[in-house]
Amino acid sequence: MLDTLLHRGRRKQLIEQLSKKYQFKKEILDAMGRVPRHMFLEYGLDLLAYQDKPLPIGAGQTISQPFTVAMQTELLGLSKWDKVLEIGTGCGYQTAVLAELGYRVFTIERQRALYQLAQKNLNRLDYHSPTQFYGDGFAGLPKFAPFKGILVTCGAPEVPSALLEQLAIGGKMVIPIGNGTQTMTVIERSSEKEYFKSEHGAYKFVPMLEGTEQ
Repeated sequence: MLDTLLHRGRRKQLIEQLSKKYQFKKEILDAMGRVPRHMFLEYGLDLLAYQDKPLPIGAGQTISQPFTVAMQTELLGLSKWDKVLEIGTGCGYQTAVLAELGYRVFTIERQRALYQLAQKNLNRLDYHSPTQFYGDGFAGLPKFAPFKGILVTCGAPEVPSALLEQLAIGGKMVIPIGNGTQTMTVIERSSEKEYFKSEHGAYKFVPMLEGTEQ
């Protein structure tokens, strides 16, 4: 699949729509403008790629709505070279956006088919800097902690305690919490034992599940 003039034009229109919906940081919109979302989708869905809506990626999962990708990235509030842990690699689209922003990305996926799909997508588009893992998102990656940012791309019933421990002091976790409909929640670690929580609206994500799946 190619990144044609038609795709680039539709991507530009999407970025303009997002800029009118919310005052996102310019570098986030610029990064999303460089990532060909259609190339993370199955052939046939490419003409829907630049609509602001979630789309299926297989294994019962979805690629997040572009507005949601931009908002979660905005809420992280990270800077270039910051270390971020993504829970739920999916097809690799959000991973690519984080990489475009110059973050040091560690990403974990519990479904082996999606882990392999994301590897293929990211390698094909020359995103070689993210470090990918097949594993349980609830456990995180303690070996590589602490993280300045933790981004959860699925709806968690509660905040996993292991992820709280892996958040750097001064760092932020962006996580949708709830069953059915989730509340986008930002948890900022202010000290060894203190966390500050804020809520940022209702969203709908696929559920966050424990363990791994072949």
